[in-house]
Amino acid sequence: MPLVTIDVIKDVFTREQKQSLIERVTEAMVSVEGEAMRPVTWVRIMEVEGGDWAIGGQRLAAKDVHAMAGGGS
Repeated sequence: MPLVTIDVIKDVFTREQKQSLIERVTEAMVSVEGEAMRPVTWVRIMEVEGGDWAIGGQRLAAKDVHAMAGGGS
């Protein structure tokens, strides 16, 4: 029974984007492990509070990720 965990900074993705992640990751896993494993393929999204995530010693929040992605703050 595979379990895929996706860690993201809170408020970066919309509810619809998270649903898309769940669906697409499930499809990717099923394409490798076979359709019979779909009912037991778990995908969970774990949200980390802004500022509790850092890269290169610099803390990040959702606004920082949006700015990196070209979406502004």
